[in-house]
Amino acid sequence: MTKKAVILVSGGLDSATVLAMAIDQGYECYTLSMDYGQRHRIELDRAKKVSAANGAKEHRVVRIDIGNFGGSALTDRDINVPTEESDDIPITYVPARNTVFLSAALGWAEVLEAKAIFIGANAVDYSGYPDCRPEYIEAFQNLANLATKAGVEGETIRIEAPIIHLTKAEIIAKGLALGVDYSLTISCYNPRTDGKICGECDSCRIRAEGFNAAGKIDPAISR
Repeated sequence: MTKKAVILVSGGLDSATVLAMAIDQGYECYTLSMDYGQRHRIELDRAKKVSAANGAKEHRVVRIDIGNFGGSALTDRDINVPTEESDDIPITYVPARNTVFLSAALGWAEVLEAKAIFIGANAVDYSGYPDCRPEYIEAFQNLANLATKAGVEGETIRIEAPIIHLTKAEIIAKGLALGVDYSLTISCYNPRTDGKICGECDSCRIRAEGFNAAGKIDPAISR
């Protein structure tokens, strides 16, 4: 029997790796991207390309404009994307984003009778977002068990976060071993109008450090 999974794909490095990992585990993958009012909308195009390149069974984009609430540099054009590191949770944090994303994925997973949802949350080389921590994933797993018909009937939909404890270099190495084409991905929070990365935001910095630590050249730089 075919085992299905819903994969949250943003168009970035982490989710592309997680998609490849799910496919490697034998899942028939249904990829889901969210149009949430993000400024860096180029990621939606990249998510579509990543999904196609990795053999996703179906790719969907769901519009849930949480950007209407404001409060994040990723949705508010009057808030500058920071270029300096901070010890605080950065302004690029989008309130409740992963909770909204996982809730949408949970709905689709139930309809598909999928056994798992994969998310590229990472708690090592990341920006300090509260919804990327292991305890958050555990809490959402408990919610999924309680809030779904599948969970009540004993058919648990597992929330998989396979890269949550990996460094960025380890994620890149894993992805390359699985054949991920990172030239298709974009991690930049503030890309130029021509699609080039800014090279200055937190996400660009973490990605660059990851490729350097892995001893690899980022193929997306030359795009």
